[in-house]
Amino acid sequence: MDWKVFLTIFASVFVAELGDKTQLATMLFATDSDVNRYTVFFAASAALVVATALGVLAGALLAQHINEQVLHYVAGAGFILIGVYTLYTA
Repeated sequence: MDWKVFLTIFASVFVAELGDKTQLATMLFATDSDVNRYTVFFAASAALVVATALGVLAGALLAQHINEQVLHYVAGAGFILIGVYTLYTA
C-alpha cells in the first residue's frame, strides 16, 4: 500500500466531511437518548462505506471509457461552477 496516497485521500475526505450534512445528521441521531450510540456509529459508518464503494465503482467505470485527464477537467470545472453558484446565490 502506498501510504502517501492513503494519507492524502484520508485527509482530503476527512476535511471534506467535517461539518457537512452527513455529520450533522449523525450528531442529531446520537442526541436521541433512546438510540444506542454504537448503533449510530456503525450505521453511519456502514452508510459511508457503501457510498464510498459506489464512488469508487463509478470512478473505475468512468475511467474505462473516458480519458483520465478529461475527468480531471470535468471535475475541476464542476467544483468551480458549484463555487460560483454558491457565491452568486449567497
